[in-house]
Parts: sequence; structure tokens; C-alpha cells
Amino acid sequence: MKWTGKDSLKTRRSLSAGDREYDYFSLEAASKAGLGDLSRLPFTLRVLLENLLRFEDGETVTVEDVRAVADWLVERRSDHEIAFRPARVLMQDFTGVPAVVDLAAMRDAVARAGGDPRMINPQIPVDLVIDHSVMVDKYAMPEAFAHNVEREMERNRERYAFLRWGQLAFDNFRVVPPGTGICHQVNLEYLARTVWCEEREGRSLAYPDTLVGTDSHTTMINGLAVLGWGVGGIEAEAAMLGQPVSMIIPEVVGFRMTGALREGVTATDLVLTVTEMLRSFGVVGKFVEFFGTGLGRLPLADRATIGNMSPEYGATCGWFPVDGVTLDYLRLSGRDDATVALVEAYARAQGLWRSDDTPDPHFTDVVELDLSTVKPSLAGPKRPQDRVDLETMKQATEAAIPEGDGDKSVPVAGSDYRLKQGDVVISAITSCTNTSNPAVMMGAGLLAKKAVEKGLRRKPWVKTSMAPGSKVVTDYLEKAGLQGYLDRLGYNVVGYGCTTCIGNSGPLNGPVADAIAEGDLTVCSVLSGNRNFEGRVHSQTRANWLASPPLVVAFGLAGTTRIDLTREPLGQDPEGSDVYLRDIWPSDAEIAELVKLVSAGMFREKYADVFSGEESWRTLPVPEGETYAWEPESTYVKEPSFFALREPSEAGLTGFAGARVLALLGDSITTDHISPAGAILASSPAGVYLRERGIGPADFNSYGSRRGNHEVMMRGTFANIRLRNEMVPGTEGGMTRHIPSGEELSIFDAAMRYAQEEKPLVIVAGKEYGTGSSRDWAAKGTLLLGVKAVLAESFERIHRSNLIGMRVLPLQFRKGESRKTLALDGSETFDLAGQDGPLLPGQDLRLNIFRTDGRSEEITVTCRLDTANEIAYYRYGGILNYVLYRLLKGGV
Repeated sequence: MKWTGKDSLKTRRSLSAGDREYDYFSLEAASKAGLGDLSRLPFTLRVLLENLLRFEDGETVTVEDVRAVADWLVERRSDHEIAFRPARVLMQDFTGVPAVVDLAAMRDAVARAGGDPRMINPQIPVDLVIDHSVMVDKYAMPEAFAHNVEREMERNRERYAFLRWGQLAFDNFRVVPPGTGICHQVNLEYLARTVWCEEREGRSLAYPDTLVGTDSHTTMINGLAVLGWGVGGIEAEAAMLGQPVSMIIPEVVGFRMTGALREGVTATDLVLTVTEMLRSFGVVGKFVEFFGTGLGRLPLADRATIGNMSPEYGATCGWFPVDGVTLDYLRLSGRDDATVALVEAYARAQGLWRSDDTPDPHFTDVVELDLSTVKPSLAGPKRPQDRVDLETMKQATEAAIPEGDGDKSVPVAGSDYRLKQGDVVISAITSCTNTSNPAVMMGAGLLAKKAVEKGLRRKPWVKTSMAPGSKVVTDYLEKAGLQGYLDRLGYNVVGYGCTTCIGNSGPLNGPVADAIAEGDLTVCSVLSGNRNFEGRVHSQTRANWLASPPLVVAFGLAGTTRIDLTREPLGQDPEGSDVYLRDIWPSDAEIAELVKLVSAGMFREKYADVFSGEESWRTLPVPEGETYAWEPESTYVKEPSFFALREPSEAGLTGFAGARVLALLGDSITTDHISPAGAILASSPAGVYLRERGIGPADFNSYGSRRGNHEVMMRGTFANIRLRNEMVPGTEGGMTRHIPSGEELSIFDAAMRYAQEEKPLVIVAGKEYGTGSSRDWAAKGTLLLGVKAVLAESFERIHRSNLIGMRVLPLQFRKGESRKTLALDGSETFDLAGQDGPLLPGQDLRLNIFRTDGRSEEITVTCRLDTANEIAYYRYGGILNYVLYRLLKGGV
């Protein structure tokens, strides 16, 4: 990939920072070269503008593209397509393993075509952090961490050896070993620089740190003024190989913050409020940029928490500009003086520096929040945008319990207690969203200390755990003398990874699990995570509540969410006196005093050998060679069938005829519904596949860990236990009805039967199809099941891109039409008219529907190939086949 472009506008300049000189592409020079006043352009668009100036080559980026960003100010929106090139790529292992599998398969495809396999190699830096595989098998005991890490290595040895091969086989590819931390927290605390610097030909070039990540919460780094967002694995792979990210210049919504948080209100309460507001406002596909006088009162860790949950409020990113708070955090986290000096000098030179006196940028829309109005909150029971005031949690829980079942309870075998509706069975301090924030973590520790001093204990039916996003957290909790109190309440460290937040919550205590099943109880998890979709946290927790770490501990003590913690006692002290939440809630001043213990030395020490890993990692047997030696009997890593050198289709659109409906789905179908990451049931198609190969249920591991095996993953597509297919009303799970036989089958088995019948398939769904994590397998599995198109009322951004990347056509109902208005029941067949001429972005197409009673009708649908690049990807059989073809033909 070329280092820089033609610089037609002559904007290359130099600046001094510390004792060094740096070249950069000046926005001020661009303004003087004819772009006009850029001082009111949103900061995020200034970052995009610099990116275009730097890569302007007359082909992929033109001067017209540059001018289009500047002209955005006229209408404060644009339909102009641009090519964005991130500085780097961030991955986690669930999405990283299949990405490396794809790269290895592409090397094989190149070799078969007579090319040099080394042609397939990352062109920009790639960091993969192994954080998604540790599970909470043991908990509430000192040896929990050691046991869970040992089991992690046992389960994932083959996957990890494969990643070690990738680390050696590919350039620009680093792996952070297991047991280190969560990718976004490692990125925030160590990998990110805010301003990137590259040395070439004796010159230093400075430019904004930007990235795409194979996890939707990549946006956490927006809090450090790094522009980045989540993309599907296939899109990230293309970016690694030098392909720009195609995008329409986005609308930018400004979020003005004023005032300050009240005493006792946490960053978690704030982010849940922001999520509720912005999801209601509607920011899908848009940038969100925070501004206003309230920013100066938000520590950087609070900003990172807000940026982290951008996917939950629907935005592409949630960005904070560079200011003094940014520099303070860079120093605190151990970045060197040269980095801090460059960030300040560059931000000031480029007009990227914010202060309370900075004129507000001009935004497409503005949302406002007085921080003093934020209340203690949770969110749930099924969606992160459904915020609930702490004082109304009792009513919110009771609303989630089936009517008439509120008094149901079941005795727990071998104990003297009964499990009741609304009881908390999982209480987990988890996820980078909150464990990256010293204030809420110290708050949890202080609350635990006061609870222990009052004689409180966790309820025996609650599974407690703590999984920090980095080892720095443990360091400062121990230095503050708080980890011991957390341990006494059962919040021992179980691992350094995502754990409960992504469904790796592990098994519940057997008698508790049996009681839940016997009574069909609605029990709860309370976690400091970012997602609580159905079936995600644990298959037996029907209500899942997001909360701050201190509230996680409080509900672990209460043992139920059918309680108003603002008025009712948490429990009793040894003398029988009531203890209330207010009695053990730490003051802001107490928390602030302990946060002072966090030091740059802690970060430097813990990240000094971040890429080394434990001995079990360093001694893994590593295959050698430029191409991977696939093991035919492997159930973890198999060569996929996606890649073949193919000429682009001549027709603008080939269409299809006689397509059957594989599933008829409702609103807010998440990528967890489509491609679950959690446990594999023994009775499921994936479980049957593994048992047939001699793998016992105890060694199934999770769907997420087996994403390197397409045979497992296609069987797991639409296998979520909470998926409701309207073709089989009254059932949950990955079931459908085969038409015309009427037989109820698993979705996988039905798809295989349709394949034998040579029937193309479609998925029909409601609004917000594909919300949630950036799971490329939600698109890959859909393709392998034989689905040609997904027809929905609306799509979430990342999943729509993933579908296109795998050549599955996203079609959107016109406004006012839906599966309901058309009275679809899944028995219909569909014909999509082909098109010989060129296909245009966002073009309307004709779709014919044929009903079983002989009636038919034609409707107009919108083809959600939104850019010229997306059309090209579709014509070539997907984005990676497009890149493969161009590499072999000398086009890249």
C-alpha cells in the first residue's frame, strides 16, 4: 500500500514536537488551497479529511472527494462516497481466528492459481488480543483464576497454536496472549497513540491514529480521540490487505454535555442514559461527537465507557476530541513524553484541540444532556437501551415475570433455601466497558469493604465473579487494600477476558440450574457489561441487567432484583439490624482519594512484556511454512470453501426464482440470534456433528471458540435458544417449517433439504436486523445455508456490510410495508427480477411474491448495496474474492 498520495493541493507541512520534526498533511493549508473555512467542520470529519488528503492518488481518492468533505458543511450531510484507510486493525480471538483462517485459505487459493502465497499479507499493523475464550468454570475461590486459565489452554490449544503460526507466517501481525486483558482495554491503556507516527525514507510522518476492529466495541477508543469503529471480520481482512473502507460521508450528531454528575452517580449510569437517549433519537449509521462544557468534568475513563457503548446506541462511533484530559490520561497510562508532546503539537496545529472556548462545530443534529439530571440506573431485561431507574427495578423485574407466576419458588436440592422468581443467579464484574474505569472499580471495592465490615455476605445461589480487562486493575485494587474484601464476597478474579459479558459465564451450580429448569423460573443476571440480549449471558437467565460494578456487588448481596434498593434493606448485620445500600455506598471523595493510587508505573510494569505470555503459550508447538498444513480431522480449524478465483458476473444482478423462506423473524434480531457465541447444546446440529467425531459435551467449548470450523458454525447459524421463528409459533430455538411438507426441522436440517431440492432461500425479518456484535459468521453461516437474500425493514450497519461481503443481498421493504402488512406466513415463494444493465447504489428492484392459494403480487424493495464499491464486491462474489481477484490480476 502506498505511503502517501499525490498531494495535489500541496498540503504537506512540518511541525516540531519535543526535539523532533514531523511531516503532516495540514488542514489549514487545505483550507487556504481552496477548501474554505474548516473551523466549524465536526472534528471527526476533519480526521476523515486528513485521511483523504494523505492518500489522494487521483484514483481511489480524488480531489473531488476531498472537496466533498469540506462541502459537507453546506447541507450538513452528504451522499458522496469516500475511501477511508485506517492506520491499523484490532482483533479479538473469536473474530480473529476465522480471519486468520481466511487469510490462510487465500494463501492456498493464490498458490493454486500459481501465485506467490506471500502476496496475502497484512499491509497495515494488526494486533490480535486473545480475550474471548476464558470461561468462568471455577469462581469464588482463590484458585479460580489458575484453574480457568488452565482449562482455557486445554480447550483452545489447537486454536492458539494456529494463531502462533499466523504470528510467524504474516508480517505486521502481533498477538497478545491469553490471560493479559480485553482487547479494547489493552488498546486504550497501551496500543493506541492518538497520533500515529511512521518512519519512511528518513522522514517521520504524523497522522491521526485510526482503526477498524473486528469487535463492535472498538469504539471504546473514541474516548482517547482515536477514530475507530467495528467492522465485520471480512471487511477488516480486506482493510489489512490494503483495500480501503468504502463509506458515505456520514451525518454527524452532536451531543452537548453541560453540568456535572451528582454525588453517587457513576459513569455507568451516564452511559446507560446516553444509550437510551441516542437509541430513541436514531443515530444508526451516523457519527456521534460529544461537545460542551461538561466534557472537561468527565475523566477519560468515563469518556471511554461512553464510546464503548456506541453500538448499543446505534452510532458508528461516539467520539471525544483531544484536550487536556486526553493528555493527562496518556501520561497516567505510561505513554512516553515524546508521544504526549506529539499529540498536543499535532492536535493544536490541525485544529483538533478542544477547550471550553472552542467554537462549537456545526452538526447535522444536536442532542443535549445536563449531567446533573442523570440518575442511578440499570438497563434490561433484554436490551441495553431499555434503561430503568434503580428505584423502579422491583417493578421492572416483576414486569418480566410471566403473569400469574410471581409467587412461584422451587427448593434447591441439598440446601435450606428456595429459588424464587427474580432471584439473581449471576453477579459479574465483567467487561472493558466498566473495568477500564478506576472510579467504578474502586467504588465496587469500597462497597465490598463496607459490606464485609457490616457482616453482609453474598446469597448462596449467586454465582459471583470478577474478570478485569487488564492486570492493572488487580494491581490498583490490591494496592488500595480492596481486593481482599471483594474476594470475601466471592468476587475473586476468574480471568482477564470478556467472560460473562459475551456468554462465557460458565455453568451454574448444579442444584441451582436444576431448580431453575424444574420451575421454569425467570431468574436474573446482573453484570457490568454492555450487552444483555436474550440467550447471550446464560441460557437460563431470562432477565439480564446491566449495571455499574458497585451495583453488581449490591445485587449479589441482595440476591434478587425484586427489591427497591433505595428503600429496602440489602440484608441484616450480625445483630439483626437492617443494612441499606446507602449505609455502604462510598462517597465520591472516598473513591477519588483511592483513584489517586493509580500510577503510570503500574501501566508500564504490566505492559512491559505484553506480547510474551505465560510458559504454556510460549511452548505451544507451532506449525511452520508460508501456507498452513490443514489437519483433516480438526474440529477447530478447517479450510473454508469461500475462496475461488472467479470472473465478475456480467449481469448487474442475477436475481433468483422460487426462493423459499428459511425463517420469518421479528424486530431486533441480533447477531447473537443469528450466530450465537455461547454454549453448544448436545442435541443441536453442531452438537451432533461434534459427538459424531468423538467429542464429548464436556469438551464442546463454545460456538465462539469454534469459529475456525465452518462445519460447526453453519450448523450453529440461527441456533440461539431464544430465537423465535414466526413460521413455528409457540417455539423457541433454531427451528423452522419445511415447505411444502410442513415438517418441523432445525433450520440447518431444513436448509440442507432445500439444498437437495435446489431451492434458493431468503430470510424475512423486521426492523434493526443484525444489531449487536460484528460477527462475520452471522453472514458466512447465512451464505452456507443457501440464503441468497435477507428482506428486512431495516439493517444495522455492520451486519449489512458483512452480508454484502459474503454476497448475500440485503433487500429492504419500502416504508410502510413489512411482513405483517403483506400478511406473510413463510409459505410463500419469491422471485427477484434480474438486471442486465449496471446496478446503481440503493436502486429499487421488483420482487414477486407467490402464495399457496395461487395469488401473487409484485412489490418494490430497495437494494441495500449503498455504494459503488459494495456493488463491485457483490459482483465478484464477495469482498475477499474481489481482493483475491485483483491481487492475482495485478490490480492491487
